[in-house]
This record gives sequence, C-alpha cells and structure tokens, in this order.
Amino acid sequence: MQNSEHKAHIIVIGNEKGGSGKSTVAMHVIVGLLRLGYKVGSIDLDSHQATLTNYMKNRWQHLKETRDSFPSPEHVHIDRAEAATVTENREQERWRVETVVQELSAKNDFIVIDTPGSDRFMSLVGHSLADTLITPLNDSFVDLDVVAKIDPHTHTMIKPSIYSDMVHDLKNKNKDLRWFVLRNRVSSMESRNKQIMGRLVEDLQEPLGYKLIPGFSERVVFRELFLKGLTLLDLREGDRNSLSMSNINARQEVRHLIRLILPQKDVSTLSLLKTY
Repeated sequence: MQNSEHKAHIIVIGNEKGGSGKSTVAMHVIVGLLRLGYKVGSIDLDSHQATLTNYMKNRWQHLKETRDSFPSPEHVHIDRAEAATVTENREQERWRVETVVQELSAKNDFIVIDTPGSDRFMSLVGHSLADTLITPLNDSFVDLDVVAKIDPHTHTMIKPSIYSDMVHDLKNKNKDLRWFVLRNRVSSMESRNKQIMGRLVEDLQEPLGYKLIPGFSERVVFRELFLKGLTLLDLREGDRNSLSMSNINARQEVRHLIRLILPQKDVSTLSLLKTY
C-alpha cells in the first residue's frame, strides 16, 4: 500500500513524562497498522529504557519459539550520541534520526516513533518530524501537568505547559500536524478525581489545539502481553492465548484507537481489523 512518492506517514508517541504507557500504545498502533496490510517501520528513541525495543525482542523470541506468523515491523533503536560537545551531540543525533526516518520512509507506509519520557534532544527531533502526534496521559493531575498548569482551587488552566508550547510551535511550522491526547489507564471505578480529569481534558482541547480520544482502560493484560511481545490484536478466540471478556473489550479499545488516528485516505482498510 506504499504510495508513489515513498513518503511514509510518521506517527510519534510523545510525552515528556515516563510511565504514561507510550510504548504500549506504540506497539499496539504498530501491530494495528500491520494487520491492516501496511508496511510499518518503528523507531525507539529511548536509549536508556528502550522499552519498545525490549518489547520487539520479546516478540521476535516468541515467534522463534512458537513459529507463529505474526507480523513485525522493520525496527531501529537509535542510541544517544557521545561526542565531545553538546553541539556535536545534537548534530549527530539529528543526523541519526533524520537518516533512519529517510531510509524507513522509502520502504514503508507508516513510521511509528516512540520517544523517551524526557526532553532529550532526540525526542525533540522526533516530534519535529511528526505528521500525527499521540500523547498518552494517565488519569492523574501529575500527568495533566505535562500539557497544562492547573489552578488547584478552580481547576482551570493557568497556562499551557512547556510541552504544549513546543507542540504549538510545531503546528505553526506544519499546519497539517494532528495532535491527539489519549486518556490512558483509565480506572473502571468512578471517583471525583476521574470526573475532574474528564472535564479538564475535554475543556483543554480548544485552547491547546488537540483532539481528545479514548485510550486504554487499566488492565493487567497489557503488562502480561509485554513478556511475549504480543498485542491484543495478536490474540484470537480459540487459540492457546485465550481471550477473556476483559481482553475482548480491551481489543475493541485498540481497534477504536486505530480507527480514530488513521488518516482519512486510509479509512477504507479498517474492515481488515474485524478479523482479529
């Protein structure tokens, strides 16, 4: 499904706070696109944790042991530069990221980039290349602080965060950049905090310029699948990786996410996800 210009659509999973579920989201987006028949390249810019790369290694080992034929992307892990100066480091890191993206773009329909939970320079470079940016947020005020400073008494925005300002600058340079904020690890239990968070992330859409989309509920299955390198889209009824009702509901959340973030020109392929 590669286009004639060989220009891949770049999806960046970004959030300057660790533990927001970026790598889990990235892996499920990757496999979702592969299941739709697209060629997908993936890039891990987190040289320290390398969670997405470890996820991929678990997948490759599982496929080797079981001989299952699950699809995998063309994956690249990019290490930080260790030059003598900050300027040289940044030049090398920019060159590494842009070179890998250029090479993957020539062979793939989509590139999914997982960024570190910090403001490292490679993360900024990755963000600057995005056609679609997905920012997962856990349901907590600590995570909400990533996108906006909130008044503790009125629960209204005081000002955008540094991260939101950065995305605003990127959108000024790339008018077609789509920014999605995804509520992640949402508890099934009702609480005052959950209600306030729900209202705030809804209200912040217009002033900050993002589109709010449903994410994944808090489920143990996401952590369990990591060890095998699998996603919910790899599980099917009746196989050895049995599906519980909770897993089926979680898989529907994944399908819904893919449906919402897929570029308009590609929505006709969504019916392929129904078979998984």
